[in-house]
Amino acid sequence: MRSNLYRLGRYAARRPWVVIGAWLVVAALVVAASGAFGKKLEESFGAPGVDSQYATDLLSAAGADQAGLTAQVVVTPLDEQATLNAPELRAALTQIRSTAASLPHVLGADDPVISPDGRVGLVRLQYPVLDKLEPSDLEQLKTLTAVESPLRIELGGDLFYAFEEAQAGLGEAFGLIAAMVILLLAFGSIIAMGLPVGMAVFGLALAVSSLSLVTYLIDLPSWAPVLGSMIGLGVGIDYALIIVTRHRENLTRGMDVEESVGRAVSTAGQAVLFAGGTVVIAILGLVVAGVPFMTAGGIAISLIVLTMVLASLTLLPAFLGLAGHWINRLRVRRVQASPGSGWQRWAGHVSKHAAAYAVGATVLLLALAAPVLALRVGTPDDGALPVQRTERRAYDLVAAGFGAGSNGPLVIAVDVSRDPRVVQPLFNAVRADRGIASVAPPQVNTAAGVATLIAVPTTGPQDDATMTTVERLRAEVFPSVLRDSPAKAHVGGQTATLADVGAKVNDRLPWFIGAVILLSVVLLTVVFRSVVVPLKAAVMNLLSIGASFGVMVMIFQWGWAADLIGLESTIPILPFIPMFMFAVVFGLSMDYEVFLLTRIREEYVRTGDNTASTIHGITTTGRVITSAALIMIAVFVSFSLADDPTAKMFGLGLATAVLIDATIVRLVLVPALMMLLGDANWWMPAWLNRRLVTGVGVIGDRNRDRIGRRRRPTGPTGESNRAMVLPDSAGTAVEPKSGRSAVPDRP
Repeated sequence: MRSNLYRLGRYAARRPWVVIGAWLVVAALVVAASGAFGKKLEESFGAPGVDSQYATDLLSAAGADQAGLTAQVVVTPLDEQATLNAPELRAALTQIRSTAASLPHVLGADDPVISPDGRVGLVRLQYPVLDKLEPSDLEQLKTLTAVESPLRIELGGDLFYAFEEAQAGLGEAFGLIAAMVILLLAFGSIIAMGLPVGMAVFGLALAVSSLSLVTYLIDLPSWAPVLGSMIGLGVGIDYALIIVTRHRENLTRGMDVEESVGRAVSTAGQAVLFAGGTVVIAILGLVVAGVPFMTAGGIAISLIVLTMVLASLTLLPAFLGLAGHWINRLRVRRVQASPGSGWQRWAGHVSKHAAAYAVGATVLLLALAAPVLALRVGTPDDGALPVQRTERRAYDLVAAGFGAGSNGPLVIAVDVSRDPRVVQPLFNAVRADRGIASVAPPQVNTAAGVATLIAVPTTGPQDDATMTTVERLRAEVFPSVLRDSPAKAHVGGQTATLADVGAKVNDRLPWFIGAVILLSVVLLTVVFRSVVVPLKAAVMNLLSIGASFGVMVMIFQWGWAADLIGLESTIPILPFIPMFMFAVVFGLSMDYEVFLLTRIREEYVRTGDNTASTIHGITTTGRVITSAALIMIAVFVSFSLADDPTAKMFGLGLATAVLIDATIVRLVLVPALMMLLGDANWWMPAWLNRRLVTGVGVIGDRNRDRIGRRRRPTGPTGESNRAMVLPDSAGTAVEPKSGRSAVPDRP
């Protein structure tokens, strides 16, 4: 594999315009095809086999309006002393309802409902199912706020949830600028800084543009580009940083440009390949959840990561070949290409106090992870949005005028095709439940045999009591009425749907975690020819992920430092975020594991000294890992500045995980444990070692048939020939043990 990557890197550096031209042609074709034939991405949070999905399917099959989306028009008098009972204000409300009913795709507008105090009016609009709507429908709805009226008009409902895009553009720009500053400080050269950023932006634009074409194969969720951009931008710049760093080291050693690029791609590029593969494996593990929208989102994000890996191995080497020795020009400050002595001193310090650092880091991670025991999944509602958003203001008005439950009504679908007599008894039973504030009169579609009840719970959408009410309706109320009837009743609506998805995800989470860990351990076993290293990596990654989850609980559920990220109130964790977070964080944490252990393993193969190899690994990767982590953190933190609480969760959670992983884990816990375990790090059963194909190892130790023992090929005279001269991490040939430079050798 190393030889193939070496040839690929040299070719790209030797024929840069051929490679760049090929990328430009592909990009032009993809962008043009996406604009002409691309399909819109879907917004679906359903899951097959859950009760809320049965309710949706039943209503859709019957052609019931309630199967579609809803929107709410909420009004209150501008005069704080007036009420909607005044004739002129009642007339204004009627006019607003009429205008709303005439909007495109509105199937109907309910009669206005006035709150008991007369201060709040509510008009519910019914839209068709999602696939018959466009984002323009939301824009048409927003025009109501510009209507001249004595009433203040606020808007909310499912339509916003489906089509209101997160305002992440400013955040992405902030993350990109921060990444450029970090790269400039790390490289000290404007050109060296610009190449990773240019490659990442180009690759991201191509990958995101292709998603609308991928929808011909699988329906992708509309939020996939936002999350994919967050991850793709971070990993793209990180991967480029690793390769550019190795290339500049090679140039410092006196290699010509083509040779340097080839060596960089064959060494650092191989680490990028395996690191990207680990990220893809982790994210594709979402298929275990059995939730279609999560599987589709994982596929979209994996496609973006794969594009970044491919760009790092082909487009970036072409840029490096084109830049030549100019990569070190336009300096803003002098930066040594080789790592400084600070990291070496730190690694030596950890090696002398390995036990203390191992225990201390483990205790700290466990303390940060402890709040996970209080993690509560739920549905963050519009009450968590900033007050500048109309959805938040509408939410507050509805809660004040009609009760918190009015913001999350339950849609009960009843199959009465074989027993229409159960409608009234079921209506009475639901209305009598202690968790239900009110129930609208039943709507019966006699021809389709479907009845619909809209029930308003006494508690808000994100309250545990609401979930308890849903479960009680399903487990107690419905069976008590329908026990001797063939009729079936199901609870749907957005609140019930997200609760059902959360329950299904939680049921599958242990299987998902097991699958991702198993695949990652297998991959790292093949890469590093060790059993201990992969198992240790899996345990440490679990600790860092648990710590990041604990921080999320502290901030989002307990409200610690919530003001710093603009969080208006405490909210539960969205049901599918833990699984998505685990997939992404596990993959990204494996990135740093591969980057660090690749250097350690290279040195260990060359010297056989575990302690010296660990110090060498920290010394040569400390600056790179720190820079890469700072870039990731900057990108992810920029997304936590968005208004949307879901984007805040993802951004802050990922930023915290990377911070913990790149500092406490990679630079403290990993070296401490490597020191304590010694040569046992590289132990592998002989039977397993014999079955592994040594050619796929990251280090390419073809001259070893067992750890710690080299085959010594001989020449015609019986003396050790040049096969004993192994390339070091920079590609310069060295004699084993001594480290003395010899004739440069190719992979």
